[in-house]
Amino acid sequence: MPRNSSLKNTRNIGFIAHIDAGKTTVTERVLYFGGRIYKIGGVDEGTTAMDWMAQERERGITITSAATTCEWKDYTVNIIDTPGHVDFTAEVERSLRILDGGVVVFDAVAGVEPQSETVWRQADRYHVPRICFVNKMDRVGADFPRVVGEIGDRLAANPLVVQLPWGSEEDFIGIIDLVRWEARIYDEDESGVNFRIVPVPEEMEALARTQREGLLEALADLDEDILERFLADGEIETDKLLSVLRRVTVTGQGVPVLCGSAFKNKGIQALLDGIVDYLPSPIDVPPVQGAKPDSESVEVRPPDDETPFSGLVFKVMTDPYMGQLSFCRVYSGVIRTGEQVMNVGRGRSERIGRLLRMHADKREEMQEARTGDIVAFLGLRHTTTGDTLAARQSPLLLESIEFPEPVISVAVEPKTKADEERLGTSLGKLGAEDPSFRVRTDPETGQTIMSGMGELHLEILVDRLLREFKVEANVSKPRVSYRETAIGSAQVREKFVRQTGGRGQYGDVELRVESLSRGSGIVFEWAIFGGAIPKEYAKSVEKGVRGAADTGILAGYPVVDVKVTVEDGSYHDVDSSELAFSVAGSLAFQGAMRKAGMVVLEPLMKLEVVVPEDYLGDVMGDLTSRRGKISGMFRRAGAQVVSALVPLAEMFGYATDLRSSTQGRAHYTMQVAGYEQVPASVAEEMIQRTGASGSREALVT
Repeated sequence: MPRNSSLKNTRNIGFIAHIDAGKTTVTERVLYFGGRIYKIGGVDEGTTAMDWMAQERERGITITSAATTCEWKDYTVNIIDTPGHVDFTAEVERSLRILDGGVVVFDAVAGVEPQSETVWRQADRYHVPRICFVNKMDRVGADFPRVVGEIGDRLAANPLVVQLPWGSEEDFIGIIDLVRWEARIYDEDESGVNFRIVPVPEEMEALARTQREGLLEALADLDEDILERFLADGEIETDKLLSVLRRVTVTGQGVPVLCGSAFKNKGIQALLDGIVDYLPSPIDVPPVQGAKPDSESVEVRPPDDETPFSGLVFKVMTDPYMGQLSFCRVYSGVIRTGEQVMNVGRGRSERIGRLLRMHADKREEMQEARTGDIVAFLGLRHTTTGDTLAARQSPLLLESIEFPEPVISVAVEPKTKADEERLGTSLGKLGAEDPSFRVRTDPETGQTIMSGMGELHLEILVDRLLREFKVEANVSKPRVSYRETAIGSAQVREKFVRQTGGRGQYGDVELRVESLSRGSGIVFEWAIFGGAIPKEYAKSVEKGVRGAADTGILAGYPVVDVKVTVEDGSYHDVDSSELAFSVAGSLAFQGAMRKAGMVVLEPLMKLEVVVPEDYLGDVMGDLTSRRGKISGMFRRAGAQVVSALVPLAEMFGYATDLRSSTQGRAHYTMQVAGYEQVPASVAEEMIQRTGASGSREALVT
């Protein structure tokens, strides 16, 4: 597909939403009307172009973000379709990091749901301009004004209604364009390909005029020229309105709201118009900036083919036939097949073997990629997600991508020696693809432990191991990833002295531990400036501290959220060694943690249950029995929505229990809310179970 020469006519966008809002269906229709595919696939039939993995087609959900490109009028639209399930939020995170704009899809019945809020906050973090598409206007219970109100209230956004639905539910026949002041009515054959542009119908005119006045009033607050014309009752041209709406969207001052029904193919061409009208091109967003290697200076690199090449690898995928594909957003310059580039963060040179433009699991060979392109490189050996690639003569380190820590684990045991060898290779490939997936070996049992973001996440990974990588293995039941932390502060001095004839071992470390806020990790600080311990041993002490933190002290779980400050100690000219100071650091850390008082932390989940009124009492009683705390209730589309915070440990099997107790009429969504202290009685039970010696006196009740 030819690339438009002008960056001004390029859009790099992503579709983001809560699960089941219809993202993939919207994407499928956009590709159809954009001429990229010639037959519309269906999520229920497992025939969509973007959900290409076997697991995606079987389950009817998006698991991995997929990239593609289509043309609309004179514009090139690069698209990333992202997952909606909270377990795959890392896919959304890394996609938003490299996008210029986003289309947030909402269900016209369900409105703003929990994952809608999560993806909205992620888009806020990366300053991604977005438009809203209220989908499923043909469903029973569709309520466009309520969804618009929730976008304003629950997302703290400024919704700018640019379209109104013409009818709703089974009577949804078209849309009213408040900017161009016209209506589109779609043919009854439901193909959506053919529509007629007609004047605004009489029965809709009063409402449409009121809404247009509201739109102009909102824009008058944001643009002086519109304000002057609005106050003077002057005519405002369509081009002027489009220009102001575009500026307001790009600067994040407002979000245009459109509507339609992707399943019935209604409103998709207007959505494509909205994408090119309102969302930014690569030159409309601030230029990328990064650090010069080995320097504190920051360099801004404008989006221009004439500037040196720079790009961010946001996704790595293993292809069974081609090897590792590295997806890259090109921020500046031009890169060609066969050229050498610098992996700036790792200081390694890489050669671009082949250049591919992706369409889900299909690909087109390219000879070069230019500014604004989203492409895949083949042949990179040392590059992983979040790495910066740049011209060797002009390296620039871009800001990387941060991913959440996993909260749930399973143990995997290969059945044969051959499976053991395949398991290691396969886990390495899965880990390279998915930054929210972690693998470690349990030092006591020797088991391989896989950790992820939820039960579904691990289920998919295990399924891929068995099916895609042909590894036969036994898998344990999921286990919660607990953590340990200190709740006070303490200072301890420990010596490690061994004399066995000849050169001995001598290390003497005094350190302080202090509790930190949740999410801080382990902060290590060297506060010795008088030479009590040479600075060369600082790394050894830190290694000992972090090693002890990883294996746990109280119940064998990793220690988090503490600051460790090394304040004093001593050394021996002959007997001191890196090993001795590493052991001394470990002993001092363990002693200080116990003295400071320790607690076990467990992952807490934010739960939202949509339940019919008849079963409300049963659902709330069940949540309370699971140590849940009800945080709110409200009505939505004829049902009650219960919000609660519940420990992850109590949520295994909840889907089955909820279906049983409500005859399958309730459903829920869940996402990680953070970590919270485990009740003392539960913690004591855990410590007894793990058999951690010397830990009970450290447990604070």
